[in-house]
Amino acid sequence: MFPTSPLLRRVALAALAIIVLVPVSAKPAAAQDFFSFLWGGGSRQTVSFPSSYSPRQLIVSFADRKLYWVYSRGEAISYPIAVPKGDARWSGVARISSKRVNPSWTPTPQMRRENPKLPAFVPGGHPRNPLGVRALYIGGTLYRIHGTDAPWTIGTAVSHGCIRMYNDDVLDLYPRVPVGTKVTVTWKRFT
Repeated sequence: MFPTSPLLRRVALAALAIIVLVPVSAKPAAAQDFFSFLWGGGSRQTVSFPSSYSPRQLIVSFADRKLYWVYSRGEAISYPIAVPKGDARWSGVARISSKRVNPSWTPTPQMRRENPKLPAFVPGGHPRNPLGVRALYIGGTLYRIHGTDAPWTIGTAVSHGCIRMYNDDVLDLYPRVPVGTKVTVTWKRFT
């Protein structure tokens, strides 16, 4: 039934015009903006890489703030990363020891001392889980290559030793890298 009051009739017609004239998308624009912000765009790219590095290994360059998946001699996929800050910086060679889908997160006691507001535990799949949607564990260390709930940190030095990636990028990398893959973490530049 259409309103009889002139004011209500104008409001109803304006609302109907908006519904009819505004294009419908799969998700509301606000939701699209929020999820794009949360997931980050992922800006991986194929790059030339020194042919001295054999295929099927990961090279993490803290100096470039990039992770390289060497997939063929002389070629790699480059992913932007966030790197460790200050005294959390490290380098070395290890292997991927395990992989997790939607990993849970338990902050270290040092992290909780630095930030008492941190929760004691965040379950896997939670939108505020700092490990994001996938994690690749490095050797017997506490360090991981993982997604993030803070995509705005990619390209900066912020972590406590881990290597952060856009969730979209870690989803791309995860199936490419088997357990046992060699990981070289270095301060050498490749760009």
